[in-house]
Amino acid sequence: MKIRETRSHAHASGDEEKVMTRKQKAENRTQEAPVQSPKKAKQENDNGHSNGKSSGKDIAAEFQEFCKATGDQLSVEQMREILEVNGQDSSGSDTSVAYKCEDMLFYGPLERCPVCNGNLEFDGKRYTCKGMYSEWSTCTFKTKNPPRKDEPLKLPDSVLNSTVSDLIKKYKDPGRRPHRDSGVTDKPFTGMMISLMGRLSRTHQYWRSTIEKHGGKIANSVIGATCLVASPAERERGGSSKLVEAMERGVRVVREAWLVDSIEKQEAQPLEAYDLVADLAPDGKGIPWDKMDPSEEALESIAAELKLYGKRCVYKDTNLQEQGGEILEKNGILYNCAFSLCDQGRGLNEYCIMQLVTVPESNLNLYYKKGKVGDDANAEERLEEWTDVDDAIKEFTRLFEEITGNEFEPWEREKKFQKKPLKFYPIDMDDGVDVRHGGLAMRQLGVTATHCKLEPLVANFMKVLCSQEIYRYALMEMGLDPPDLPMGMLSNVHLKTCEEVLQQFIVAVKSVKETGQKAEAVWTDYSNRWFTLLHSTRPFIFRDYQELADHTAASFETIRDITVASHLIGDMSGSTIDDPLSDRYNKLGCSISALEKDSDDYNMILNYLERTYDPIKLGDIEYGVSVDNIFAVESSACPSLDEIKKLPNKVLLWCGTQTSNLLRHLHKGFLPAVCSLPVPGYMFGKAIVCSDAVAEAARYGFTAIDKPEGFLVLAVVSLGDEVNEIKNPPEDTKSLEEKKVGVKGLGRKKTDESEHFFWKEDIKVPCGRLIASEHKDSPLEYNEYAVYDPKQTSIRFLVGVKFEEKGVVMEAEE
Repeated sequence: MKIRETRSHAHASGDEEKVMTRKQKAENRTQEAPVQSPKKAKQENDNGHSNGKSSGKDIAAEFQEFCKATGDQLSVEQMREILEVNGQDSSGSDTSVAYKCEDMLFYGPLERCPVCNGNLEFDGKRYTCKGMYSEWSTCTFKTKNPPRKDEPLKLPDSVLNSTVSDLIKKYKDPGRRPHRDSGVTDKPFTGMMISLMGRLSRTHQYWRSTIEKHGGKIANSVIGATCLVASPAERERGGSSKLVEAMERGVRVVREAWLVDSIEKQEAQPLEAYDLVADLAPDGKGIPWDKMDPSEEALESIAAELKLYGKRCVYKDTNLQEQGGEILEKNGILYNCAFSLCDQGRGLNEYCIMQLVTVPESNLNLYYKKGKVGDDANAEERLEEWTDVDDAIKEFTRLFEEITGNEFEPWEREKKFQKKPLKFYPIDMDDGVDVRHGGLAMRQLGVTATHCKLEPLVANFMKVLCSQEIYRYALMEMGLDPPDLPMGMLSNVHLKTCEEVLQQFIVAVKSVKETGQKAEAVWTDYSNRWFTLLHSTRPFIFRDYQELADHTAASFETIRDITVASHLIGDMSGSTIDDPLSDRYNKLGCSISALEKDSDDYNMILNYLERTYDPIKLGDIEYGVSVDNIFAVESSACPSLDEIKKLPNKVLLWCGTQTSNLLRHLHKGFLPAVCSLPVPGYMFGKAIVCSDAVAEAARYGFTAIDKPEGFLVLAVVSLGDEVNEIKNPPEDTKSLEEKKVGVKGLGRKKTDESEHFFWKEDIKVPCGRLIASEHKDSPLEYNEYAVYDPKQTSIRFLVGVKFEEKGVVMEAEE
C-alpha cells in the first residue's frame, strides 16, 4: 500500500507534486533509484559538529550547557584569572565576569576593538566597545561578528585541575571552536507605524514598499504613529495640519535621513537625533517685528526664558536675584561657572552650573545644578548657605575638580584646561549680557521707537537690530538656544577654541582614509567636541561637508556675530524713556539714512534686484521678494566711497546675511569665512563672498516663512588688478588666501552682460537678466566673487525685503 501510494505521487501532475512532503519525495527516490554502493558517512569533529558546522539553535543550546557546567564548577576568582592570563578585561560585576569568561572559553578570546583598541563586550544583541575613542568621545564600534584571536587558550593550574577541565579543553584549540550565530538580522522598523508627508527625495510609494520590506507599516494618520517623516521644507513653510497635529500629539517629526541611516545600519536610529521641529511651537505665526502686538498669545517667544546671561549673572533658579544677590568676586575671580558634556555614544547631553552668590545681610550661598538638556525636572540641584567664605570657596574648587578633572585657578586665571574622558568642559562666559536677555523685549518695541529721536525709518531699523527676538530665533534655528547657558555671551578665548576645533575637524575628515565604522568614529568624535563647546538642544553626528558648512561654520559665525551684538546692545531690559535706540545707533559707528523712493539710487537698486532674482523654492512652493525700504550706509569699519573708488576693478555686488549677523557687519565690517569647505559659500576658503545675482544672496537672508523679513547687503567690492576665473572648486585655497587675489567663480547662470552699466563713473553694476552660461557642470548656480582683504569691500546699501509666496508683485511698498 505504501509503495503504491508513493508511486502514485511519483506520476502525479505538477500541482500534486508540490504538496508531497520531503519524506515522501525521499522515499520515492529510494524506491526508484538503483542500488548503489553506500556513501561515506559525514565526518564529525570532536565537538560533534558535522564538518565543523551546526545550526544556530544547536550551538546556542550547547553554549547554555557549557555555561551551566562551568558556572557550577568555577569560582568568580578563577574566571577573573582565566581572563587575565588570556589578556582579556577582568573588571566588572561577578555576573559580567562570568559571562565574559564563558564567552571566551567557548568561542575564543576577543581581539581588541579595531577602532580604539578598547575592550569588546556582548550586550545581548551585539558586541560593543566600552573604550574611549578620545577624551571627548566614547567609541561607537559595534558588530555581531567580532574579531577573535586565532590562538589556543591559556589555562591556569587551578582550572586544569578542576572537574570541568576536560570540557574546557574541548574548545581550547581554535579549530574546534564553534562560531556564534548572531541570528537573522533584525528588521529595523519591526513594530513601527511610520507616517510620511511632503515631498521627499524618494516617492511615498518607494518608501512604503521599503519600510514594509524592513518590518514597518505605513500610517496614513499620525494617530498612533511612531514618527512622522517630513521634508525640511515643511518646517520652513510652516507645515500642514498633519505636521501640527503630530506636534500637538507628541509624535516625533524626523528627517528622511532617519529612514536611510536606519536601513543602512540595520537598526532603528534614535529619533531625537533626527528631530525636525522639536524647537517649534504649533501655533507660531509669521508677523513682522515692527507690527508685533505683545497682547497676542501667538506672538509669545518660542524660546524658553534665558536663565543665565553672563559671567556676573545670578542663575534664575536660585531665586536670589530678587534679594539683591550678586556673584562673589574675590582676588579678581568671579565664582560663576557653566559646563557642558556631549557624548552621543553614551547618550549624554548635559550641563552644569556652579555659583557662589552673596546676598545682603545674609550668608554666602553655593548653588549647584547638573542635568540633562530638556529634563529640568530631574536635574540634580542644591542651594547651600556657608558662613565661612574660605570654606565655601574650597567646596567650589573641589566641585570644579570633581566634574572636570582639572584644577580651578589655572583654568580661571590662565585658561589652562585638559579635557578628561566623560568629564565636563567649561563654557567660558564673558562679562556682559546675552542679547536674548539684554535686547528689547516685545513689550518694549512700541514705546522704544516712540521715545527715539532718530528718523522714524531708521529708528524702526534699529529697533529690529536691538530686538531679542531675532537673536532668539537665530539660535533656536541652529539648536544653540539652551536656556541654561549664555551662548550669546561667550568669551573670545572660548570662541577661539571653537574655531581651532572646527579647523581640526575639517583637516581630520579631509584626510581620513578609512571607511565604515573607523570613518564614522572620526565624525562622531568631532561632532561630540563641537556640541560640547557649543552646547546644543539637539546634537547630532555630522556626516558630510554640507552639514559641516551649515551647522559648524555658519553656526560659529552666527554665534560670533551675536556675541558682538550682545556687547554693543548691552542691557536694554530697563526703562526705555532715555532713548536707548539713539544711544546704540551712536555706538554702532555707522551713518544710516533711508533712500527716497523716487531717487535714482533707489530705482537702480530695485531694477538690479528684479533682474537678478530667482524665486526661492521650498518643496512645491516658490517665494518671491518685495522691497520695504532701502538704506544708504556709511560705516566707519569699511572704506568710504572715496577710498574704495581709488581701488581697481570695482563691482557693486550682493552679499547675503541673516539679520542676526547684520549688526556686527555694520559695526566691524565684513569678515572672511571661517574655513574652507568644498561647498558653495566656503569653497574659496577664508574669503568674503558676494554674487552678482540677488537670488544667491537671498538664500542666506531667507530663514523661514514664519520670519519673512530680512535684509540684503549691497557692497562695492574691488577685485584687484588680477582676477582668477574658476570653473571648479580649488583643491587648495591657501595660495589664494596668501596672494589675496580676486576670484570669480563661474556659475551655471550669469547676468546678461549687454545690460550691465556703471555707477558713480567706474563702479560696474552687473544688472542683467539671468541667463544660462556655458558652464553647465559648475557646482555654483550663480556667479560668486571672492576677495580676501576686508579693506576691498565697502557696505553701501541695506535692502529691507519681505519674502512672499510667488504671485506677489515685486514692487516697493508704500
